[in-house]
Amino acid sequence: MNQVATRPYADQKPGTSGLRKKVRVFQQEHYAANFIQAVFDVVEGKAGAALVIGGDGRFYNREVIQTAIRMAAANGFARVIVGRGGILSTPAASHLIRLRKALGGLVLSASHNPGGPDEDFGIKYNVSNGGPAPEKLTDAIYARTREIDRLLIADAPDVDLDRDGESRVGDMVVEVVDPVADYAELMERLFDFAAIREMIAGGFRIRFDAMHAVTGPYAREIFRRLGAREDSVVNGTPLPDFGGHHPDPNLVHAKALYDEMMGEGAPDFGAASDGDGDRNLIIGKGMFVSPSDSLAVLAANAHLAPAYQGGIAGIARSMPTSQAADRVAEALGIGLYETPTGWKFFGNLLDAGLVTICGEESAGTGSNHVREKDGVWAVLLWLNVLAKRRVSVAEILRDHWARFGRNYYARHDYEALAVDAANQVMDGLRARLGGLAGTRANGLAVAGADDFEYLDPTDQSLSRNQGLRVRFDDGSRIVFRLSGTGTEGATLRVYLERYEPAGGDLGMDVGTALQPLIAAAEELAGIARITGRARPDVVT
Repeated sequence: MNQVATRPYADQKPGTSGLRKKVRVFQQEHYAANFIQAVFDVVEGKAGAALVIGGDGRFYNREVIQTAIRMAAANGFARVIVGRGGILSTPAASHLIRLRKALGGLVLSASHNPGGPDEDFGIKYNVSNGGPAPEKLTDAIYARTREIDRLLIADAPDVDLDRDGESRVGDMVVEVVDPVADYAELMERLFDFAAIREMIAGGFRIRFDAMHAVTGPYAREIFRRLGAREDSVVNGTPLPDFGGHHPDPNLVHAKALYDEMMGEGAPDFGAASDGDGDRNLIIGKGMFVSPSDSLAVLAANAHLAPAYQGGIAGIARSMPTSQAADRVAEALGIGLYETPTGWKFFGNLLDAGLVTICGEESAGTGSNHVREKDGVWAVLLWLNVLAKRRVSVAEILRDHWARFGRNYYARHDYEALAVDAANQVMDGLRARLGGLAGTRANGLAVAGADDFEYLDPTDQSLSRNQGLRVRFDDGSRIVFRLSGTGTEGATLRVYLERYEPAGGDLGMDVGTALQPLIAAAEELAGIARITGRARPDVVT
């Protein structure tokens, strides 16, 4: 074991999903090692424990994995379990941590952010339940990064990551495993593969865009088991730069899939996942499904899958996610929990058995099978529902709206803003929150406004300043929030929601339905005036 002197970096505060920076930042001397050592210094129980390591295959993954292996050996771990090629989707890593009873895992990913030498990289630590580290732990990790002065690292050659089997680094065993097998077997236990196979054999066509990211190998193996055509998966080879594309499954970056699904001769079902496999996009033939609607539909129909046929305990959604799931929870007579953005907030609810299905408007959906959102899981639950109901995606949505009403919803992202300007927007609106009730914005009557805070019902921890909410008399609302997932500047997200009850106009164009709220948001916050941005960079 070597002890290597180092110096702290001041910018290693984890965001909602770990530490994310440009590759060139991580390539600074000891930058990645400092953060990993801070994790190991803070986490207890390392002696004799197992650690899972894997990532989404993006540029610089392999180098950091080799460093992490040598550091794990020097810090007392007995075993490291790493996906072949350094590959593990985030949900597969969560499952492997739980399956192998590991102390935790290092997940090397910047999720849906672009990859490559000039793009993004990230590291996050997941705890023994398979979920992201809670705020108390990430705060301790950050505190340690600010004072760290030494690294513990074994003097050893690189491990062969491309061959399954065991080797040793010092006294520690390194086990390279098939990254797909355990996860695929879990999916077969959760879903009615026989019913999906029968539907596919009857001519049902699928198009899954893996976006040259981590889910390609997972989708290929699972769809092979389902008897789907080989061309069901496109862009299925993980590449360090994701083929030069942005691996975010939304209507901007998955436009080719959207265009195919809206065109002549479209497949019956289209889907995509992101860089590390935890997000999903669902598109039926001629019908886009918003992530918020997807959460509500899956919760309402989960009983059609074997794993959930006894019903679900409750639903959790992030605060900015539309309230469509709330109406499902009310109809089912189960709990609905509104949390801050970040999957870590769902972990306690899942562990306590209070909820079964969780979701976020940012295309993340999952259940109690792991402690992460899971893109492939969401795709398979949709296929399970379609196989049982034998109607189209469009028909499922129309039936859902006819029963529950429709939450017209969109998110407007203003990316890479000057930090000062983004803070000026938020601070200016925050200062006015207390006086907004009873006023009007673009003619809409404001019922109330607040800065969302969350009291965790399981451990009574309190999270403040989680987003600014403005609610209107007609049930509409606007949410303003600064994102923690970017690597340059600031990203301002504006969430717009209008509820139309069952029996109302359920077939409007979303942009048209939300136009009064869009104008109200500008009047309230002055985004264009302060930032100079006349329109958002991305609308989802």
